[in-house]
Amino acid sequence: MCRRGADVTIDIMYGDEFSEVYVSYYEGQGKDYAAEAEDITRLIRERTPGADSLLDVACGTGAHLRRFNQLFAHSEGVELSEGMVKFGRVHYPELTLHQGDMRDFHLGRKFDAVTCMFSSIGHVGGPDGLDATARCFAEHLVTGGTLVVEPWWFPENFIDGYVASGVSEVDGRKMVRLSHSVREGDATKITVHMAIADAERGLRHVTEVGLLSLFEQARYEKAFAQAGIDAEYVEGGPLGRGLFVGTRR
Repeated sequence: MCRRGADVTIDIMYGDEFSEVYVSYYEGQGKDYAAEAEDITRLIRERTPGADSLLDVACGTGAHLRRFNQLFAHSEGVELSEGMVKFGRVHYPELTLHQGDMRDFHLGRKFDAVTCMFSSIGHVGGPDGLDATARCFAEHLVTGGTLVVEPWWFPENFIDGYVASGVSEVDGRKMVRLSHSVREGDATKITVHMAIADAERGLRHVTEVGLLSLFEQARYEKAFAQAGIDAEYVEGGPLGRGLFVGTRR
């Protein structure tokens, strides 16, 4: 991490400052984490009736997990970012959060369902990382259990040079987000600038730069199949990127 006065440059989704405003920004944009968790729960129970335990991988601060925790008798989350885990543990002490890499974590138990939302799977770092992640998913799923993964864009859907912007206000804090996405080999390089202002702390600025792998639909399906999960791609999903829904053999 490097600092320049009020500016902070961090890896995408990893710094304390970004963790603090991450969920607030998207909620201010109208993202309904609870409703999304309810939709995913219905999808899970259509395929695994009676499913009552769930693991949310790359759970961030626990925004989806808070609702999953109410809908399942037992739920846990795994997240790589120390800042996000720390934030979640402080603000949502009822949640069980583990710090771990989705490509290599071992909790020592299996769940009726495993989820990975908000295109977090794009951060696996390439085909080997995707295969390792799929194996970790399978390791934590009971036979007949359901996997739900929200992918990043497929290569043919990604718009090179895409620019996005948004403004949110939550509890008196204003947040302005600008992003620029370009193709870099088989990945998306996304640069995000966020300006944050409130009465107590004034104005500050966070810059994030990250890479999200661009996998074809067939490559996702191959990774899941090799891990013992029969998965299908379902159009739609919370962000229009679709969902992979699979069953552990």
